[in-house]
Amino acid sequence: MAPNRNQSPEEFWLEYEKQIGEKVLAFSLGQYVSGWADEDSPFWGLLIATAGGFRFHHFPNENWISAAVRITRGGDGPKEVAMFIPKEKIVSVEIKAEKSFLKRLFFSRPPRLVIHYANDNGEEAVFVAEGDEKVRTIAEKLTALDALQITPS
Repeated sequence: MAPNRNQSPEEFWLEYEKQIGEKVLAFSLGQYVSGWADEDSPFWGLLIATAGGFRFHHFPNENWISAAVRITRGGDGPKEVAMFIPKEKIVSVEIKAEKSFLKRLFFSRPPRLVIHYANDNGEEAVFVAEGDEKVRTIAEKLTALDALQITPS
């Protein structure tokens, strides 16, 4: 589901909710860091708390230079990537943010959303993404789904 450039944000979210069949509770733009077996390189997408759990959705894009290089080399274009962690599999949610004012001032780093969850094999896995301050709201909404533990650190 690629976003339509002529679509308002409200229309986009209504269409997204209809597609996934769940209510969107909170969202933020963020960068995937680690914790997903199929992907191992950072990329940007939407971090989304829904009534059913957590979603990360990357919409493919490509600038003209990348497209030209890809065409000359014969590679595939960028792909849409979507991840879903059902609320039943979420063990805990953490926000990791620098507390020291001086470190935040001189070594600015966005807050990290850390989700501990049970993977398909029943083993604990950890999803990590960086985002803006809205990731705190995502953590709160996920925590409220099943009275999970939220750990500020």
